[in-house]
Amino acid sequence: MSRDFVNSVCKTLPGAELSDPWGGGHDAWKVGGKMFACVGSVGDGVSVKTPDIETAQMLIDAGVGTKAPYFHRSWIRLPWGTDPEEMSHRLTASYDIVRASLTKKVQATLAERS
Repeated sequence: MSRDFVNSVCKTLPGAELSDPWGGGHDAWKVGGKMFACVGSVGDGVSVKTPDIETAQMLIDAGVGTKAPYFHRSWIRLPWGTDPEEMSHRLTASYDIVRASLTKKVQATLAERS
């Protein structure tokens, strides 16, 4: 997996926007102005949001990912060696979590996810 794979999945999600908020080559994917995926400038994996700290810890314990540096404990880092199906699932799940947290007004402006 690579930055290109992450970008190819994220760009298909309704309202998803790519930015580099800190400069230096970070790929931060946002929906409604809130981040759901981030590839750091080092580019050794992608950080994604999970529903809660317990889920993140379960995924870490299961070897799916590691603690995402600089992020809340509900985020995990998926290494590039992650199975493509698993990575795609985690990216879209992260998107769904963040999208659901947006105001109804903002959600109404976004197309349905297919």
